[in-house]
Amino acid sequence: MEQRIREYLQVSDDNEEETPRVEGFAGTGKSFYEIFSLRGIRVNRVDPGFISCSFKVPLRLTDREGNLANGAIANLVDEVGGAVVQSLMNVSVDMSIAFLSKAKLGEELEITSRLLGEIGSYKGTIVVVRNKITGEIIAEGRHSLFGRQAITAASADC
Repeated sequence: MEQRIREYLQVSDDNEEETPRVEGFAGTGKSFYEIFSLRGIRVNRVDPGFISCSFKVPLRLTDREGNLANGAIANLVDEVGGAVVQSLMNVSVDMSIAFLSKAKLGEELEITSRLLGEIGSYKGTIVVVRNKITGEIIAEGRHSLFGRQAITAASADC
């Protein structure tokens, strides 16, 4: 499980500021969007129902004032919140994000995602984005997902 999560989130070890070219994605299973937005994220710890990552705010994801763009924060909540849920296919049902502070270009962030609970194929997660040095919370998001369960050999015999 840990290896699958690391592979999902760690898109590339390439230079973080170099914009990827579309022709380089053939066969990777990742879209331009995923590679553009997640490049540079590092998975620090994976436990059942918990993920901790670090991410340095890159220039490509900042707004005009040099802050991490709200859309980039929303994407991190979506991707890291979805990564903690292990299902065959996940669809975001609802996402609620409180933007509490700003993250500046070059700041190191800690992103944690925790599974809050699940009922059947419906799961809820909470994602906290904080400044790694100061501990200040940048954003907190709640993310609910619906996903098909992986088919096991026992259930396939029915």
